[in-house]
Amino acid sequence: MVISFLAPALLLYLGLLVFPSLQAFYISLFKTSGFSDTMQWVGLDNYIALWNDKVFWLSLLNMVLILVVGGACVFGLAFVFTMLLSSGLWGKKLFRALIFMPNVIAVTAITTFWSFVFMPRYGLLTNVLKSVGLDSLASVSWTAPENVFWSMLVGLVWISSGFFTILILAGADKVPTDMFEAARLEGASQLQIFRFITVPMIWDVIVITMVLWCIQAIKIMEFPYAFGGPNISQDVYTPAIYLYIMGFGQRDPVYALGYATAIGVAMFAVTIAAVLAMRACLKREPLEF
Repeated sequence: MVISFLAPALLLYLGLLVFPSLQAFYISLFKTSGFSDTMQWVGLDNYIALWNDKVFWLSLLNMVLILVVGGACVFGLAFVFTMLLSSGLWGKKLFRALIFMPNVIAVTAITTFWSFVFMPRYGLLTNVLKSVGLDSLASVSWTAPENVFWSMLVGLVWISSGFFTILILAGADKVPTDMFEAARLEGASQLQIFRFITVPMIWDVIVITMVLWCIQAIKIMEFPYAFGGPNISQDVYTPAIYLYIMGFGQRDPVYALGYATAIGVAMFAVTIAAVLAMRACLKREPLEF
């Protein structure tokens, strides 16, 4: 009886996830363009080439910077927003909607906005810096190869912090209000309330949001790719962008589908390892309320 209930879901899981994953690993052992019926067996050569590929390591470094530096900024802002919105601030729903708004706008529109912000001569950032007398900073080309990754990361943090604020705030709203009132009567500050009551009580929510950020950072593609434009610089490559370019090319086709699939398998392995490491490091005894 139990098997008959589980069979449809199990078949879908095997057919849509397990089998494609195994097929991807199988294809990564061949040299193929994906447009012919014949594939050339190369064994682990794609993985050996990947190990010696400097562009892949550069994309992996960018991914780690997004994961660590971007994650610190995203969760720093999310914690500050949660602390402020949980303090009885007037217009909580309005501010919550404004913080989340970048997530309902198309990625291309968001990247167009940030391209205007970082425009060298007439951009918003340049004009603001000139108006406060910081001419040396105003003359910096924020989209030059040495700065384009960090400019992209600013926009990415701006978008992502709203989404993770909403998730953490939803967990904080479940904490009984009498705990906050008792802490305020004892003279605790808002920062102390957030640190010693809110964070321990919603620790499981925070762990889930960090795991989601980890997965998102490893597979991120659309925002850096749209920010970089059609001739995207290697300085903003992520593994997902490099996979796409090796699989399909940019202006000139590449069609190295076997190599691109090897990148996908490597990303899958990195994702599993990162999630397991994060769950192990963040494991705590759950609190009940």
